[in-house]
Amino acid sequence: MKVRVLGAGVIGLASAAELLRRGHDVTVIDPSPGSGASYAAAGMLCPAGELWHGEDDLWRLGRASAALWPAFAADLGVPLHRTGTVLAAADAADLQEVDRQLALLASAGITAESLSRRELMAREPGLGRVVGGAYLPDDHSVDPRAVVAALLARVPVTRSAVADMADPARDMADPAYDATVVATGATLPEPFAQLVRPVRGEILRVRTDDGPRQVVRGLVHGESVYVVPRAGSTEVVIGATSEEHDGEAEVTVEGVHRLLDAARELLPSLDRATFVEAIARNRPGTRDNLPLVGPSGVDGVVLAAGHYRHGVLLAPLTARLVADHLETGAIDAALDPRRFAREGANA
Repeated sequence: MKVRVLGAGVIGLASAAELLRRGHDVTVIDPSPGSGASYAAAGMLCPAGELWHGEDDLWRLGRASAALWPAFAADLGVPLHRTGTVLAAADAADLQEVDRQLALLASAGITAESLSRRELMAREPGLGRVVGGAYLPDDHSVDPRAVVAALLARVPVTRSAVADMADPARDMADPAYDATVVATGATLPEPFAQLVRPVRGEILRVRTDDGPRQVVRGLVHGESVYVVPRAGSTEVVIGATSEEHDGEAEVTVEGVHRLLDAARELLPSLDRATFVEAIARNRPGTRDNLPLVGPSGVDGVVLAAGHYRHGVLLAPLTARLVADHLETGAIDAALDPRRFAREGANA
């Protein structure tokens, strides 16, 4: 097939790479490849850490995609940081939230280890004032910037704009292509723009020789924070705020202050870290927080969008789902982009 992919973030590039691997003719278009949410992402591959009530489909998809990551990363030549994830609670109320997460994981049949303060400190000695937590052995991390760079090395990208089409529905269904895959993140072209909403996330990068051994997801007096070390590097990523808003994503003083306060209380050695970067990007959220992967309702146009906080985790699975759909028509019903139109029709 001759396929055009609009968008060169981790989702668009992974989909293009999978289509190329299967022998298709692929053109990727993006004015600034890899500069969107993929550039800011922490790269946590944490389906257990993200599990929450009522999100069974997201949990199913996250686990399936996490299982693909070792082979996906090996093929790209990108290291995985396979040391698991620590959940840490700063006070008794925070620990209650961790215990709720453990109970939910147990109900899903997932192995997680509850840790006392002493056990938690033995596993992550750099922690500060914590009262307890847990260890998730199967939740790992990867550097999304390294992933995108590796994908760009094998997927050619045409640097041109896609947002200024005179008639998007007509232009996207270009007869020169058998199909167009729209993977433009938090800003979808019409007539699909209303399917996603921008959710701003702010994230920090520092350098330190005394970072954590593994991913640390913490609750600090009700404030969520995560600290992600990079494998083979002194870089540590601290994130991330989450704010529903309209407009461009911008770094705020309040957001940086919240992240640094929570991270420094969790890991006091970060006081000595060198500050490198503060950036903000819009995550592409949907009404039900599930991605949009499949037929758009416009002939010849497939969506691969709306991945919210899970774009990196779900990239290899999304790539397979996109390629499978184009080749066989297969659809995961939970991700069908037409589900919202059906809900409106049934209301």
